[in-house]
Amino acid sequence: MYKLALIGRDVSLSPSPKVHGFIAKELGKEIAFDKISIPEERFTSEIEKILKTYDGFNVTIPYKLAVMDYLRSIKGDALAFGAVNTVVTSDLCGYNTDGLGFMQMLDANGVDVCGKSALLLGAGGAGRSVAKKLADAGANVEIYNRTFEKAEKVAAEFNGCTAVKKVVSKPRYLIVNATGVGMHDTVGVSPVKKEILENCEVAVDLIYAPEKSEFLKIAESSGKKIINGAAMLFYQAYYADCYYFGLTPNSKKASELFEKYQKETRL
Repeated sequence: MYKLALIGRDVSLSPSPKVHGFIAKELGKEIAFDKISIPEERFTSEIEKILKTYDGFNVTIPYKLAVMDYLRSIKGDALAFGAVNTVVTSDLCGYNTDGLGFMQMLDANGVDVCGKSALLLGAGGAGRSVAKKLADAGANVEIYNRTFEKAEKVAAEFNGCTAVKKVVSKPRYLIVNATGVGMHDTVGVSPVKKEILENCEVAVDLIYAPEKSEFLKIAESSGKKIINGAAMLFYQAYYADCYYFGLTPNSKKASELFEKYQKETRL
C-alpha cells in the first residue's frame, strides 16, 4: 500500500483523497491518503516528519516553493516553473503536474489560447505554472499579483508574459484566477470586478470549492464561458499518481478516467 497525502495551509475542503482513491483503484493500486493542514509557522517543523512518513505527497498553497528546500532534485516542469506540487519521498524528488492538468483542462473545454490575450491573476506556485503553459501555447499573458515585484519576477522568466501594476478593463480572450480569493474565508469575493470580466470571453478559476466561485458567477452572468478547477485537480492528480506508482502517463487515459469519475460522482 502506498501512503500518500496532501499538504497545504488549509486542505480541509479538498476532495483529493476521493480523487486519488478513485484513480489508484482504476490503476490497480492500493493507497491510504491523508489531508494535512499546516499553519505557516509550523511548516519547518512538520515537513521533515512528513518526508519520512509518506511515500509521496501533493503540495498546495502556500508551500509549492518552500518545499523545494527539502528536496534533493527537481525534475520536469517543476524546474521550469520553479514550483513543486508533487513529491516522491524515496528519492526526495519534486515534480509539478499543475501545468499538464491546466492545459488538459483547457483542451477538454475547447479553449485555444494561441495568439490570444490572457490575464493571469496570481503569481504564486500555480500562477507560475499557468503563466509558462499559456506563454508556451502562444498566448500574450498579463500577470497581476498583489505584490507587483512577484508578478514582475515571473514575467521576466517567461517570454510572452508582462507584469501589470493594475488590472484595467479591456477586451481579453481569457482571464485565469490563480489566487486563493474566492475560497475558505473569502467565499463570495471576486479578485476582479464585473467590468473586467465583462470584457473577456473565457473565465477560468483554479478554485474547485465552491464549485461556482463569485468570480465565475459574475462571468457567467455576463454570458461568458466559465471553467472551474475540478478538471485540473483531477488531471494533475492523475499525473502525480503516475509519478508515485512509476507509471507512464497517458493523456487519453486521463480523460477517460475523468469522464468515469464525473459519472460516478454524479450518481
